[in-house]
Amino acid sequence: MNLVIDSGNTRIKAALFNQAGLVLKENFSNHSDLKFFLNNQHYDHLLVSSVSIPATDIASAANNSGKKIILNPQLALPIKLNYTTPNTLGVDRIAAACGAYEIFPHQNCLVIDAGTCINTEFIDASGTYRGGSISPGITMRFKAMHTFTQSLPLLNAETNAPLTGNSTETCMQSGVLNGALAEVDGLIKKYQQQHENLRVILCGGDYAFFENNLKHAIFVAPDLVLTGLNRILRYHAEF
Repeated sequence: MNLVIDSGNTRIKAALFNQAGLVLKENFSNHSDLKFFLNNQHYDHLLVSSVSIPATDIASAANNSGKKIILNPQLALPIKLNYTTPNTLGVDRIAAACGAYEIFPHQNCLVIDAGTCINTEFIDASGTYRGGSISPGITMRFKAMHTFTQSLPLLNAETNAPLTGNSTETCMQSGVLNGALAEVDGLIKKYQQQHENLRVILCGGDYAFFENNLKHAIFVAPDLVLTGLNRILRYHAEF
């Protein structure tokens, strides 16, 4: 049994995998709840990926005697990295890329990870990670307008936004939501022009908004990062 931990900017996720696939997935809001979970599950191998809590703190909280691995850009991976600053490459981005290539091996893959930030990751058909893009996520865009102006309110995203707002609030909704859609739609079109038979994979906390509003053929994989983490763990520790 493999256990993977994805400690992100807003949530901590844990997942158990066996040879058949995902067995159990849990979300945690704090380190204490995660520690309790770690020490009340049976697993043989553990991989920790964190962009928030130090990964070593999470690994040391696990009393299990199995193999423990911490994901970092120097770790041997089932894909190749072609990135000029690998030491700055987020481990969540690495995991998403590995997950995409696990689902669609030997195919060009574009990941749209719509979370705190909107990250794109491109993995070519040879299994080489080429990089991508990072831009503010939907919630971050609303917070930025509120934080860096004197009078704009802090809004939550609506399900739909008018193209032409007729109030400050609806103008903000239009700018953020239609702007994010146009950005992602434009990126997909550019990648499709450059790469044949492109697979577009969508994940992240805001995936449903993009799934419901983008017109492209998209494979939705809410657990893509966890899938990628398990692929990396399998690469290092056979069942």
